[in-house]
Amino acid sequence: MSDMALDGQRVSAQDDIRALRDQISALDQPALDLILTRARSHYAWQDKPVTDAQIHRMYDIVKMGSTSMNTCPARFIWVKSQEGRERLAKSLKPANVPKVMGAPLTCIIAWDTEFWHHLPKLFPHDDRRPLFDGNEAYCHDTAYRNSTLQGAYLMIAARAIGLDIGAMSGFSNKIVDEEFFAGTTLKSNFLLNIGYADETALFQRLPRFDFNEVCSFA
Repeated sequence: MSDMALDGQRVSAQDDIRALRDQISALDQPALDLILTRARSHYAWQDKPVTDAQIHRMYDIVKMGSTSMNTCPARFIWVKSQEGRERLAKSLKPANVPKVMGAPLTCIIAWDTEFWHHLPKLFPHDDRRPLFDGNEAYCHDTAYRNSTLQGAYLMIAARAIGLDIGAMSGFSNKIVDEEFFAGTTLKSNFLLNIGYADETALFQRLPRFDFNEVCSFA
């Protein structure tokens, strides 16, 4: 891609964000409450489905989130069927089985070990494949870090469109990989239950660190 074309894209992006900031300069407190500050992790679910349209809408939000070199290594497996839940249940700690079996949707956030083969599409102006070719540790770190980031985008996207979530790490990645990804280049990262929460199952919110306990300036 030519420098002129890149400059044109930069100007267009700057114009887009200026126009957006003319409409809204920042999220208000209720919006922040919805996606983070008052949102809760959920463990029980109403018998109400998540639609395919909602799934597509979530992905359309997530795909625009930043990843290093636009690598986009995450892959999303949307488990909706009873058969899929039963396969997934094989990997779960016993206490987590009802959380998945009762959820209308569970997403397996995975990452593609060969994500870098797609860089000509995703990062077309400079061939970065030599950075990854034969460098297994760098591939792993890049894919794991950025797929985790994309999973966090999904958590926020789900809340932003009015859904509830419950992220899970209490499962065997090995079993999930054997059950869902055998013979592929994918590996599981974490699970995310998505739906409409049964809030009667909530317990008291756990404490968080204050700023001065974990933050510093340099």
